Amino acid sequence: MKDLNIIFAGFGGQGVLFAGKVTAYAGLILGKELSWLPSYGPEMRGGTANCSVCISDKPIGSPLVTSPNVLVAMNLPSLEKFIGTVQPGGLVILDSSLIQTEIARGDVSVHRVPSSSLAEEKGLSGLSNMILVGKLFQELDFCPAETLDEAIQKCVSARRPQMLELNRQAVALGAAQ
Repeated sequence: MKDLNIIFAGFGGQGVLFAGKVTAYAGLILGKELSWLPSYGPEMRGGTANCSVCISDKPIGSPLVTSPNVLVAMNLPSLEKFIGTVQPGGLVILDSSLIQTEIARGDVSVHRVPSSSLAEEKGLSGLSNMILVGKLFQELDFCPAETLDEAIQKCVSARRPQMLELNRQAVALGAAQ
């Protein structure tokens, strides 16, 4: 497997850290070396939030991703902050409901998913993040589908069991984009 160095970024409250946690858990279940490093502004909800996720077959030297090969951007400020750091040949997945700007770089693969709009239309309010995880899974096939489902089961709170099926639906919707 190619090493994954992913930055998930958006506003606090969009589920950026949860999306990174699910992705990292999939790597953990597979027995990979991994790190998950959250970062958020003091405002939390509404402020900026991002997390670095590294998944590798080899030991990871630093949990901080400064040159990602994947960027998942959920808002324009996050895209603007991190687009210049993505490695040439890297992958950018963005929420096109909130980001209409053109990407000037021709050396990265850009996938636009209207995840916020899709989430609202399909009754999956607040799960735009998991729609983007579904797209990430579809593009990179970084784990078997069963492993991703197991990661979702591990990350969804037992106090909110109704969210398990909704998260599954959101991932499936993103994978179909």
